[in-house]
Amino acid sequence: MVTLDIRALTTPVGIVRIVEVILTCISFSLAASVASSKDSFWTLCLFTWCFCFVVTILILLLEFLSLSSKLPISWDDFTTAFAMLATLMVLSASIIFANYFTCSSCSELIAACVTSFLAFILYATEVGLTRARPGEISGFLSTVPGLLKVLEAYVACIIFVCLQYVPYKYFPGLQWCVAVYSICFIFALLVIIFTIGRLLSLFPAPFDKVLIVCNVLAVLMYITAMVIWPYYSLKDNPRPSTCNQFPHLCLWNLLVVITFMTCFNLIAYIVDTFYSFRLVFFMSRT
Repeated sequence: MVTLDIRALTTPVGIVRIVEVILTCISFSLAASVASSKDSFWTLCLFTWCFCFVVTILILLLEFLSLSSKLPISWDDFTTAFAMLATLMVLSASIIFANYFTCSSCSELIAACVTSFLAFILYATEVGLTRARPGEISGFLSTVPGLLKVLEAYVACIIFVCLQYVPYKYFPGLQWCVAVYSICFIFALLVIIFTIGRLLSLFPAPFDKVLIVCNVLAVLMYITAMVIWPYYSLKDNPRPSTCNQFPHLCLWNLLVVITFMTCFNLIAYIVDTFYSFRLVFFMSRT
């Protein structure tokens, strides 16, 4: 018997999700109705809005019909992880769309960009509303280290997208960097999947200790990548003059993006390690 839960639509989180659905639908509709393109960035933006729209509606329906508690997953971890992922995806789509597809005379596309930025603010608000507070019992992905795991995995995905245009196979140093990105991404993804699937008990050692060890290793590995990647990719490699005319086709820009994302993920892993140490060795004693 299905029980309707009106609170799923009237609580602050429920209201935020309803507005998210409206804004992502508007962004997708405005962009899709005005133009079409085979450009990969255009496809990414439309996919982001459509994906977030569909999953947010699914979450609302499952909670409204009281079916979320019947699923064999950690629902709070899933919704928090999705809110964090949607925040990152919509922010990326908003920045890409604003830089590549808007113009002073494109009112509909500007409107799509504005509603996309508003959707980003709402998804970030949802993360703040669902994030675990100090002393509160909740799933791992609702904590700061859990949210950082989603961030680390998403940044790695951006790096992988850029890597498909980079001839890293010809340089052993760059191959090592790709191995670093891949290993750390796999672990972050496993943590997310195991947490949502309630499979953390399958780890051969205490999860918090495994997390600390892997975070420390990730920091050390990313430090090497932070040094090696710009050395092999940017040394004696000035920015070509053609990049000003054809930024979409500029390989040098992608090399800089990967360098920046490597630095960003290194900072994320350092913060992740700090919070993990704090949760295990300080919070557990209080």
